[in-house]
Amino acid sequence: VLKIGPYTPSYQSMMENANVLARYASICQQNGIVPIIEPEVLPDGEHDIDVAQAVTEQVLAFQYKALADHHVYLEGTLLKPNMVTAGFSCSKKYTPADIANATVTALSRTVPPAVVGVTFLSGGQSEEDASANLSAINAYAGRKPWALTFSYGRALQASVLKAWQGKDENVKAAQGELVKRAKANGLAALGQYKGDLAGTAGGASLFVAGHAY
Repeated sequence: VLKIGPYTPSYQSMMENANVLARYASICQQNGIVPIIEPEVLPDGEHDIDVAQAVTEQVLAFQYKALADHHVYLEGTLLKPNMVTAGFSCSKKYTPADIANATVTALSRTVPPAVVGVTFLSGGQSEEDASANLSAINAYAGRKPWALTFSYGRALQASVLKAWQGKDENVKAAQGELVKRAKANGLAALGQYKGDLAGTAGGASLFVAGHAY
């Protein structure tokens, strides 16, 4: 993962990150596995959406150069990037339409159309924000030669875990929350989510500062 700061991500960090992911993708394909390539730019910081877009474009450019260098078959890959959002501490708030414009523009400038699909990570967004932004991205009028869908962790689990609370008697309610999130994001992947399937953790921020894997 890469973080935006006054002097980061550095040239060296972007190059090394891209090469490690490209080598991983090459090894996957040599063993008959489809690699999910995840060059994540973290949302920590005060930067605005323009800075986030510029850095995301640069990171993705490094990534696809490295994939070419490692002779990775792009048609047999998936990309799992961040959406282009402002830093979590940015004072200016952006709409889903702003995020869709910045995200699709960044992808169109860097991701070859040979790539089959883009499966966004949620990156600490609330469940509702992640769904609304994905829907706006798919509804965006620009060229989108890839399938644009979701590969969320926290934004699929938060309401489920809140409903479940580790208790057997809550399993059915938790399953209902999971179905609701799956349906919401399924609609979002078609650009059709209307914000009418909020979960129990709906608008709660899932951001974790300095998140480490």
